[in-house]
Amino acid sequence: MNCIVIDDDALSRRIIEEFITRTDFLELKNSFQNAVEAINALDKSTEEIDLIFLDIEMPEMDGIDFLNTLKILPQVIIISSKEKYAIEAFDYDVTDYLLKPPTYGRFYKAVLKSKTIHETKSNKEVDEIFIKKNSALVQLKYNDILWVEALENYVIVNSYKEKFTIHFTMKSIESQLPNSQFKRVHRSYIVNVKKINRIEDNSIFIKSDEGIKSIPIGKAYKEKFMKEINLMGK
Repeated sequence: MNCIVIDDDALSRRIIEEFITRTDFLELKNSFQNAVEAINALDKSTEEIDLIFLDIEMPEMDGIDFLNTLKILPQVIIISSKEKYAIEAFDYDVTDYLLKPPTYGRFYKAVLKSKTIHETKSNKEVDEIFIKKNSALVQLKYNDILWVEALENYVIVNSYKEKFTIHFTMKSIESQLPNSQFKRVHRSYIVNVKKINRIEDNSIFIKSDEGIKSIPIGKAYKEKFMKEINLMGK
């Protein structure tokens, strides 16, 4: 499970980092001394984060405010020196709440719970997503989605039958779609790899009712994308 730590207390942060390195199923992707720094890094990152270790009392932006900024929440384990925030934290459906300084035993109990939740979600056979259209929720099968395109503060989900414009970020929609089928290939594009007609140079071509759509492959995404697709004849 990919995880990050957000805590302004350097000693507490190092303890959690050490606990993570001692736990085989956890991989530390980054560590931040404040929530603002974390938000900026997460917005730019293409990696999916499964678990956040989060302090509450921090300057500039506290842990609760940080949770309020996220449209799609990964699992969160709160690590705080005070019990008084527990009730509010659990309103955000956090996985666990640890008091500083946690022992490794208590830490392991929390992350084991997180691992169980993560595996349960991963094993669910979900093949659709619900998209808001006016006042209704429309069910859209993954296989009907061709590509997703960014448009300022919105994203356009392109399907065979119609387009859906929703107030969402690319990072948020990317976290909602299965990584095995949908790949971020550009700052402004996510494609359904099952719908790719061909790849030429730095472009992906997808067939739609309106013809062939050419989608650029960004330099920052190309190497990872080419490694992840089922490429023959290398």
